[in-house]
Amino acid sequence: MDVKYMKEALRQAKKAYALEEVPIGCVIVYEDKIIARGYNKRNTKGNTLAHAEIIAINKASRILGDWRLEGCTMYVTLEPCQMCAGAIVQSRIPRVVIGSMNSKAGCAGSIINLLQMPQFNHQVEIIPGVLEKECSEMLQSFFKELRAKKKKRPSCSDC
Repeated sequence: MDVKYMKEALRQAKKAYALEEVPIGCVIVYEDKIIARGYNKRNTKGNTLAHAEIIAINKASRILGDWRLEGCTMYVTLEPCQMCAGAIVQSRIPRVVIGSMNSKAGCAGSIINLLQMPQFNHQVEIIPGVLEKECSEMLQSFFKELRAKKKKRPSCSDC
């Protein structure tokens, strides 16, 4: 089942890619049904909070009519940042399935593990590496294309 839902998270990431957003996708599943989807829209919305996970958490809360998402599993293509990890803990999501880890900003084990800190009143089960290759390749392709576009832009010396 984890692979099935991660494939949907990847479909969400492709939507972000098409908008030239960092391709991160997320779905939240409740009782074997996707109840919320999200993808990165930070640049599109001009909003720091428009991460895939935050968008999906907001939608899932509306669907369930509660801020507690206790029976849910989150599937996300990239390890959550500190903001998203905090939102996951606060929303009481019990299980997070991660595509690829993020050595530069990941807060589910790469830099720090906010999801499993015993000092918090809620800890999260983490399942890393589901469709890791596909998730990593999408991000690598995105940043490779972004660097190529930046190289093609005229510099001030060309003005």
